[in-house]
Amino acid sequence: MNRRKFIKNSALTGAGLAVGNSLISCEEKASKTNETSATITESNSKANLPLVIATWHVKEATAKAMGILQAGGNALDAVEQGCRIEEANEKGQSVGKGGLPDRDGNVTLDACIMDKHGNCGSVVYLQNITHAVSVARKVMEDTPHVMLAGEGAKQFAISSGFEPEDLLTEASKNAWKKWKVEAKYKPIINIENHDTIGMLAIDKNGDLSGACTTSGLAYKMGGRVGDSPIIGSGLFVDNEIGACVATGLGEEVLKTVGSFLVVELMRQGKSPQQACEEAILRIVNKPNSNFKDFQVGYIAVNKQGETGSYAIHQWFSMTKFQDGVNEQIQSNFYNKV
Repeated sequence: MNRRKFIKNSALTGAGLAVGNSLISCEEKASKTNETSATITESNSKANLPLVIATWHVKEATAKAMGILQAGGNALDAVEQGCRIEEANEKGQSVGKGGLPDRDGNVTLDACIMDKHGNCGSVVYLQNITHAVSVARKVMEDTPHVMLAGEGAKQFAISSGFEPEDLLTEASKNAWKKWKVEAKYKPIINIENHDTIGMLAIDKNGDLSGACTTSGLAYKMGGRVGDSPIIGSGLFVDNEIGACVATGLGEEVLKTVGSFLVVELMRQGKSPQQACEEAILRIVNKPNSNFKDFQVGYIAVNKQGETGSYAIHQWFSMTKFQDGVNEQIQSNFYNKV
C-alpha cells in the first residue's frame, strides 16, 4: 500500500477533536526514566555512521542524502538535498511541485529545517516555489527570523534567487476538479488525504540535522497550516539527545507538540522506539479521541544512532539507509483491532 492510499484510508471523518492531555508529572517522569534508562545504553558500541532515516518509502531521497554524507558532507546538507528529491517529484502529489491544492485550487507548501546548533528556519503557505525546504534554510541562515509566511515568504524566495513556477500539474488539477463535484466547503476532513517527507540524519561527526516538507492536507481550507513547518511539532532536533519528525494529521501532532515530546522522552532515558510509542499513546488516550479515524506516525533517532518508528494505524513505514543498506521498514502500530 502506498503512503497516500494509507493516509486516505485513515482519513478523519468528523470534527470535534479533543484537546491534548498535559505532559506527565515530574514523579511519573522519574519513575519511567528508571524503567527505561537501560534501553538507551544497551549498546556500548557507537552505531555505524553516517545514518539517514525518512518517513515513508523514499529510497531515492535517502540515497541522495547518504551520498552527501559518504562524501564527507554534513547532516544539514544531506537532509535538505534529500528532501528536494521528493519536492521535485511531480508524481508524489504531496510534496513540492505536483502537490494537491487547497479547496481554492492553490498549491501551498510548508517546510522547516533544523541544524545541530538548534538553529531553524520555516516557511508556511508558500506558493509558486518548488523547493520550500531550501527557502526554509535561507530563512534560517540569511534572516534574523525563524518563520516567513505567504507572500512575504514568496518574495523572500524570489529575492534569494528561486525561480517562481506553477506548481499545479494537470494530474493534480484534474484530481481537484473531481473532488469539487461533491465537496462541501466546511472544515471537516472526509475523503481528503495528505502526507509529508520528514528526514533525519547523523553525519560522520555524529552531528544531527532534520528537515520536513509538505504540500499539506489535500483540499484544505485556504490558509490552513499543519504541523510540518512548526518547530517542536513536525520536527525537533537536539544534538545532545536525538531528533524526531512527524507525519499524519497535523492538527493532532500540534496539540501534543509531538516531535519535541519524543525528544524529551529520549532525554529521560527512553529509546527512540519507546519514545515514539509513548507519543502516540498521548494522542490515542486523550478523552473522546477519534484516533480510529485519523493517522499519525513518528520516526526518531538518538545520539547513539538507535532508531524508532511508530504509528496509530498499520502501513506507515520508514526508509533507513545505514551500513550500505537502503531499506523500507514497516512500522509497528497501535490500533491492531
